[in-house]
Amino acid sequence: MTTRTRTLSGLAILALAITFLGVSVSVISRALDAPTRAAEVRQPRERVFSVPVGTLSAETISPTITSYGQIASGRSLEVRSSVGGEIVWLADEFRDGGMVDEGQELLRIDPARLETAVAMAEADLAEAEADLARAVSALTLAELDADAAQEQLDLRAEALERQEALAEREISRAADLEAAALARAAAQQTAINRQQAVAAEQARIDQAEIAVQRAQLALENAQRDLEDAVITAPFSGVMTRSAVSLGRLLSANEQLGVLIDPRNLEVSFRVTNTQFERLLNGQGQLRNAEITLVFQTWRNAREFSAVIDRADAEVGEGQVGRLIYARLSDPDPMTIRPGDFVTVHATERPMSDVVEIPAAAATPDGRILLIGAGNRLEEVNATILRHQGDRLIVTDVPVGHDYVLSRALQLGPGLQVEPVQPAAEGDAPAGADAAPESASDTIALDEERRAALIAFIEANDQMRPETRERVLGELSQPEVPRATVERFEARMAEQ
Repeated sequence: MTTRTRTLSGLAILALAITFLGVSVSVISRALDAPTRAAEVRQPRERVFSVPVGTLSAETISPTITSYGQIASGRSLEVRSSVGGEIVWLADEFRDGGMVDEGQELLRIDPARLETAVAMAEADLAEAEADLARAVSALTLAELDADAAQEQLDLRAEALERQEALAEREISRAADLEAAALARAAAQQTAINRQQAVAAEQARIDQAEIAVQRAQLALENAQRDLEDAVITAPFSGVMTRSAVSLGRLLSANEQLGVLIDPRNLEVSFRVTNTQFERLLNGQGQLRNAEITLVFQTWRNAREFSAVIDRADAEVGEGQVGRLIYARLSDPDPMTIRPGDFVTVHATERPMSDVVEIPAAAATPDGRILLIGAGNRLEEVNATILRHQGDRLIVTDVPVGHDYVLSRALQLGPGLQVEPVQPAAEGDAPAGADAAPESASDTIALDEERRAALIAFIEANDQMRPETRERVLGELSQPEVPRATVERFEARMAEQ
């Protein structure tokens, strides 16, 4: 190899080495600078959440006690027969569900035996009256005998006085005086006997009068039994639990059915001891407050008014609280009937200077989030006075401040938020995860991102069914509210 050739080869190798060295230096330099640029790119910015807000305003509220009760009849009657016998006639309405009017005949019992009893009672009464008449006649004769005996006694007494007067003048004999005295004594004994006979006849009259009274009572009882053979309705109502048929042989006091007054209804419902105290007035008596009953049918809910009437005298075995009865004001017998279950809403005494908020706005111990300076969240403790379904009545809160209507897991003190007014003033979201969003603040999702969110929501067993259905409905739309996407993606990142 010539010297020139070796020189050119060395220069080529040197140039190639310098090129490789430059490339290596460039690669190393970029590698050293890459973490800094990546850090600058990945540096997160503060996330701002959109939250629904409301204003805390003080007002006077009458809390509602919610309970569940059962309708019962305020006036019902067990239809019974006071006499036994065969049923010979039966009204068509005497069956379950039959409507009967006051005074309407329900059934008749064979009156033959009862008519015989009435005839025998009448005969006994006639016999007793005849005995009374004979006793009265005997008393009249006995009184005449007594009067005659008394006259005889008076005559014998006068004769004795004459003999005594003659004996004093020594004109009469001693034998005549003794005979006159004996005659007077005999007349006196006869008069006494006649008076005893009068007394005996008077006693017979008294006994005869008692016998007449007994016969009259027996006749009245027989007539009453005959009248009871026809059973009538004492008031208008509906028949139930009927257990009779034409030709059946009844026994006395057997229950034939139950008559219920459909317009005289009452509801019984149980409350706790604390709730019972809230229904008392200042004198410790149960208030005759008006309550609302909600009767739920298949599609509709009907409301009825009732007035608290009384409280049960005892708690009942295995029960707690107090059992209260309320009388329905104007029930519709075609809509509500005994045995129906209803929801009871009883109003308490008004509470002043309190605030009503959604239950989703507070934690179980009463902590709520306020919108502070710079739209940053602040947390305060409220005193929960009442739970009213999905609403709370609280106090000890800064009136006039804006607060978050629905607390979410990603929200906490110090976070910056974007307040969003709800569509209707005072409306609360459907659940704790609900957050009304602006209609224009929406984004379009690709299928992979949408599928991930749907899978996360369907796997969340702590979400209420109605909230899950609403959120899935939002995710099925072409454009989804941005706050909804950010909220659930933040939860996905925490897990």
